[in-house]
Amino acid sequence: MDWLSDNPWAIWFAIAVLLAVIEMFSLDLVLLMFAIGAGAAAIVAGFGAPFWLAIIVFAAVSGFLLLLVRPPLVEKLHAGPTLKQGHDHEVGQRGIVVEPVDRYNGRIRLSGDIWSARTDDPALTLDVGAEVDVTAIDGATAVVVPAPSTTQPEEA
Repeated sequence: MDWLSDNPWAIWFAIAVLLAVIEMFSLDLVLLMFAIGAGAAAIVAGFGAPFWLAIIVFAAVSGFLLLLVRPPLVEKLHAGPTLKQGHDHEVGQRGIVVEPVDRYNGRIRLSGDIWSARTDDPALTLDVGAEVDVTAIDGATAVVVPAPSTTQPEEA
């Protein structure tokens, strides 16, 4: 018992390790912030600071981490996947018209598959062979616009 009273840093270190281990089961990042606070208190206590100062360091570091560091970490971890899933990965891709595309129907070849397609412009009709860019996927239909011209300007 005398050793523990002579080495308060060891108690703080044990608390930090215990909190970090328990955090592995909860994965809520609350106990991790307290574990880091206990680690900071262990450092302060290791330099011979009084117990009250170690408590203040523990509370300050833990509070700072809980209020300012944990929220963005949780938001980042709980954010949805960054990869496009399903047919959303087709948005932005280029296709070729295989049946004329107008406001209501048509077909394009997109990523090696034949898709039903339409335009949003009622006055626009895209002929067979035209390149199109997919702007959205509406159910099983690709919404398309004419692809920007890729031809080189003629020299004068």
